[in-house]
Amino acid sequence: MKKRRLIAVVIAFILTIAATAMWSASTIVREGDPDAIVLEDSGSEAGTSEDQPKKSGGNKVLKVVTAPFRAVGRLFGGGNKENKIERMTEKDAERFQSVGVTRIEDARSFKPVTSASTAREHLEAGRQFLLNGAYNEAVSELSTAVSLDPKLSEAHNLLGVAYDKKGFGERAKDSFEKAVKIEEDAETLNNLGFALYQNGNYRAAVDRLKRAAKLAPTDERILNNLGLAYCRLGKVEEAYKAFTRAAGAVTGNLNTAKMLERFGREDDAIRYYEAARQLEPNNTIALRRLADLYNRVGRTAESQEARTALAIASNGTILVTGGK
Repeated sequence: MKKRRLIAVVIAFILTIAATAMWSASTIVREGDPDAIVLEDSGSEAGTSEDQPKKSGGNKVLKVVTAPFRAVGRLFGGGNKENKIERMTEKDAERFQSVGVTRIEDARSFKPVTSASTAREHLEAGRQFLLNGAYNEAVSELSTAVSLDPKLSEAHNLLGVAYDKKGFGERAKDSFEKAVKIEEDAETLNNLGFALYQNGNYRAAVDRLKRAAKLAPTDERILNNLGLAYCRLGKVEEAYKAFTRAAGAVTGNLNTAKMLERFGREDDAIRYYEAARQLEPNNTIALRRLADLYNRVGRTAESQEARTALAIASNGTILVTGGK
C-alpha cells in the first residue's frame, strides 16, 4: 500500500510540473540571431548558409512537457549521456585536431576515419556530422581536413558553420575569412558577411553581402542578410529594396516594418505595414500589427478598423472588441 501511495505521489508531482511547463512553453528562448529569427518566423530565409538540411527543432511544447519526465527518469538512474550533444568548450576545441573520430555512412553504420585518411575524406566526414547535428565531431573532422589541406576552402567554410553552431563566433568568423581568401563564392561570402553582422561590424557585413549578392543575385538568404545589415546602418530604403529582391514587395514591406518595429520606430513601421496592406488588403500579418501599433500610438479609430478588417480576412466575421 505504501509503495502504491508513493508511486501516486510521484506521478502527481510529475503531472504538476508538466502542466506548469505547458503554460510556460511560450517563454522558451530560441537560439540564434534575434533579427534573423524575426524574418524566419515569417518564412524568410536568413543567417548562415549551411551545406546541410535544416535540423528541425521539433515540437517545442512537447519537449517542454516531456522534460520533467526525462528529468525524473535521470533522477532514478534511467538517463545517460550516450549519443547526447554536449556543449563544446574552448579546451575541447584546442584538442580536436588530435582526437580520433568516425565517419557516418548512414543512420546505423560508422566507418573509422584513420590518420591515413585524406583531407577530402575528413571533409566529407565533417559534412555528415553536420547533417546529423553532431557539431563537436564535425569540428574535429573539419579541423583535421584544414590541417591536412589548408587550401581546402569548403572545409574552412563548414568548419566556420560548425563553430557558429557551438557558439564560437570569433572562431567561425576566422574560418569564413580563410575560406573567402582561398575562394570567393556566394556561400562563403554570405557566411562571412553574416558573421561580421553578428559582431556588429555592419559596414564590412554590407560589403561582403553585396559581393555575395552579385555572385548569386536571387539568393533569398543573402538578400535578407543584406537587408538586416542595411537596417542596422539606418539605411531603411536600401533594406527594403534588398528584402523585396529576396521575396517580393509584400514580404519586403513586412520585413522592413518588422525591423522598424523592433527598433521602436512605430510610425515608420506603420507606413510599411500599410504599404503591404495596399498590395494585399487581406494580409493578416499587416492587419494584426497595424491594429496593435495604431492602438499603441493612440490612433484608436484606425486600430479598430484594422481589427475589423483582420476579423473579416481571418474568418469572414466582424470582431467586436473593446480597447485592446
